[in-house]
Amino acid sequence: MSKVLRNMQKPSSKSLERQRRTWYSVPAVVRVALDLWPGSSRIIARFIVGAIAAAFFLTANAIPQAPPSPISDEMKAKCGSKILSTYLLGPGDQLQISDPEWTEAANKPVRVDGDGDIDVPLAGRVHVSGMTVKQTQQELDKVLSTYIRRPQVIVDVAEVRSQPVSILGAVNTPGVHQVQGHKTLLEMLASAGGIRQDAGYSVRITRELEWGCIPLPSAHLDPSGQFTIAELNLKKIMEAKTPEENIQIYPHDVISVPKAEMIYVIGEVRRSGGFVLGEHQSMSVLQALSLAEGLNAGADPRHAKILRLKADADQRVEMPVDVKDALNGKKPDVPLQGEDILFIPGSTGKKVALRTLEAAIQTGTGLAIWRMP
Repeated sequence: MSKVLRNMQKPSSKSLERQRRTWYSVPAVVRVALDLWPGSSRIIARFIVGAIAAAFFLTANAIPQAPPSPISDEMKAKCGSKILSTYLLGPGDQLQISDPEWTEAANKPVRVDGDGDIDVPLAGRVHVSGMTVKQTQQELDKVLSTYIRRPQVIVDVAEVRSQPVSILGAVNTPGVHQVQGHKTLLEMLASAGGIRQDAGYSVRITRELEWGCIPLPSAHLDPSGQFTIAELNLKKIMEAKTPEENIQIYPHDVISVPKAEMIYVIGEVRRSGGFVLGEHQSMSVLQALSLAEGLNAGADPRHAKILRLKADADQRVEMPVDVKDALNGKKPDVPLQGEDILFIPGSTGKKVALRTLEAAIQTGTGLAIWRMP
């Protein structure tokens, strides 16, 4: 009988494993202290510590996890996974329709009218807006099967007018350009004549949700929830550092290329003009002088000036700077900000040169723009 009772009191292997895990989850310092307790006190202490550890783990597991970002949830709900990847016909497109057994067509150009219809010989008006070329061919085959045995219509897009993309900002020919086939970001910028010398490296793309979300990590919804917006670094794409960001452009996308911030160096330097800051937020006076290829022989570096725009104003304040001491290391180099003008006067005619500079900056003429590679 006593043997049976001993077997009943013996804990199972699973129970021992749970006790072992609970015990070793207690900090080592506490376990060592408890092991030093003698006799029954140590047994009672083990039960107490086990209960505390169990309560701790239950409390930790009961802490609610942070909810996922509401923006990411909204993006998933609104964007979906479907992205229209083929050209869809629309008002203004001109088509060439032909069939071996359909002499009435004879490759005559047909334009999609404002309602999205085309006038087809024999069949009359057929709605094609929103269809791909393949779907249009299938629809015409279906309509003409009443008049022609086994029609095999071929549709070619002769002129595209319904897939506009707006390219704005610092490009050579801004405006509305048509997407003809599959075009990437760089191809669309090339169709706009390329970026100007004063263009920045940040490009913004805005896309209607009808065409899916922009497939970039930086993409987010606009406040109205009807568009996705993404910004990317154009320089990295052109240098093939991030070729995956050279994404396909879809109809009604808006591509904005902002003008870059400039640093102007003028006066007694070898190469005066504006220098694009590019990815950098600032540069120093000595860096600007190096881009301007140094001082002329008649320069007066001790009386140089930085002309800086006041915040929320069109006026500039003059800040004297001793370039000679900066070159000699006697004074620290001075940082320049976007739209600053570094003026290096000559020994004479300082005021006249300064006024000429201000007029050139305001009119945007007479200054060369230099873009560093």
